[in-house]
Amino acid sequence: MTDAVSCASHFHWVSFARSDAGRVRDINEDACLDEPAHGRWAVADGMGGHAVGDLASRLVIDKLKQMPAAANLTLGLAQARAQLLDANRQLRDEAVQRQVQRIGSTVVVLLACDRFCGYLWAGDSRIYHCRQGQLRQLTRDHSQVEAMRALGQLTDEEARNHPAHHIITRAVGATDHLALDEDAIEVADGDVFLLCSDGLSNELSDADILATLTAPTPLDCRRVTDELVNLALARGGRDNVTAVVMRAEDPHASDKTLLNPTY
Repeated sequence: MTDAVSCASHFHWVSFARSDAGRVRDINEDACLDEPAHGRWAVADGMGGHAVGDLASRLVIDKLKQMPAAANLTLGLAQARAQLLDANRQLRDEAVQRQVQRIGSTVVVLLACDRFCGYLWAGDSRIYHCRQGQLRQLTRDHSQVEAMRALGQLTDEEARNHPAHHIITRAVGATDHLALDEDAIEVADGDVFLLCSDGLSNELSDADILATLTAPTPLDCRRVTDELVNLALARGGRDNVTAVVMRAEDPHASDKTLLNPTY
């Protein structure tokens, strides 16, 4: 794709992405998309063994790169969904050809359009949103442990340390029918988003992430991304680690510190 999306973002976006194999694994089965000029970012975490996990995540990201221009956010999300459904079909066919049970990948996708960001996901890769020193996880893991936590069967701490935390219930390529969750958020000047694989979120607490994302202003996306990945590696780096950090800058905004001190 060579042209910017038709639904231009109201904001100027600055972003940076980094992916690392980690301290234990030889192959990096994560992949990511970082296209601020097109207003789209994604993380995919492949699985399946036999050197096919990286194939799955690359296919997912390649499909998202091929998205056509969209006139609005609703259409953009629909196109992303269509690309992921196509990736799902291809991965199901690939598994049959390779005679393996499944070749799959998690996915989180974030699209910027006008004053909004829309996002969709499957699996346990995450999107975090940071505004005015407050961190919120926008996605909810599609995993057995998250389902138990949501039902009150596990505390947050028990869920974090549960031995089955890696068992996910949705992924691109896992089944013939791909279920994707979708939502949107209105963006404000200075908002920061983090897309990451579980290799990062399993090693870092929300407090770790918040402290890094709220480092001295103005936020340097490259430095923050490196700090997040390096911290996950220092904590053990037991899985592939991927982070994509982006910041929204309103080029039309005047000094909000003077105009609206409470913002």
